[in-house]
Amino acid sequence: MAPFGGWDMPLEYSGTISEHLACRQSCAIFDVSHLGTVRLTDGDAAQRVHSTLTNDLYKIAPGRAQYTHLLNDDGGVLDDIIIWWHHDGTLDVMPNASNTASVREALGGDDITSDRAVIAVQGPTVREIAAAVCAEFGEVGRFRVTDVVWNGTPCTVAGTGYTGEAGIEISIPRESASQLWTALADAGATPAGLGARDTLRLEAGLPLHGQELSADISPLQAGLGWVVAFDTEFIGKSALIEERNNGVARHLVGISTEGRRPPRTGSRVLVGGADVGEVTSGNFSPVLQHGIAMAFVPPEVSISDEVQISIRGTEVGGTVVSMPFV
Repeated sequence: MAPFGGWDMPLEYSGTISEHLACRQSCAIFDVSHLGTVRLTDGDAAQRVHSTLTNDLYKIAPGRAQYTHLLNDDGGVLDDIIIWWHHDGTLDVMPNASNTASVREALGGDDITSDRAVIAVQGPTVREIAAAVCAEFGEVGRFRVTDVVWNGTPCTVAGTGYTGEAGIEISIPRESASQLWTALADAGATPAGLGARDTLRLEAGLPLHGQELSADISPLQAGLGWVVAFDTEFIGKSALIEERNNGVARHLVGISTEGRRPPRTGSRVLVGGADVGEVTSGNFSPVLQHGIAMAFVPPEVSISDEVQISIRGTEVGGTVVSMPFV
């Protein structure tokens, strides 16, 4: 266990690598109750979300989920967010652990984080295992949102996740969470902690707020321009238009390194001996069996370029590659 965003969170159960491979090969469950939930129920909620966050909410409809960003006036990412839009019009805005207050300040709503738990069920056999617990769990499609009653308890189930695998996330009243966790584990899902969650999202090339995204990093720098609907209004739009017109000063790339020694956050990226950038996330890839990293580098550093990463005084060779790694 370890402190994380004000919560005590499991780092691992049986071991990070075995949990990681269970998710890639079968199915794993993650306690992600530290994610916030700000619930919006008023009649203006959808328009407020649409005019505040970067993505175009009206590209989807009730019964769907969407990935989006909350920016500051300078175009930096205050948080990256998943929206769950219920069939009845209720919007659950799902920020990262420490950013719930900022999201609530921007959008209003009720913080219901402490009333529920969220369990992520992820992996290629997720449909079979979820359906063994509740037939309706196994029927929720990618980025769909539905309400389900399990064992007499109302749940919200969304086809979302953070591993690169197929999966669902289940929001359930906290008093029933342990029973659901046990049922999923008994059905064959492997409990997995924050360690595997981080290596899985890194292999999938998914950003982590505070590393690949922050108040000083824009969606365009992070390669997430697709989440910005420039034909809508949102906080930080003017700054992003200026950055789009001028070109980004840095961009996020994937780097595949030689050998098993993992790059780490803060390691320097070198090209021809010159320091050009910094690793934001790095680790050993359990699937690829070598090091991988994400890093910010100048725009002229591109796919197939050879680089070096300085790891505690030793330079390790690497190649800029397309993401996802896996």
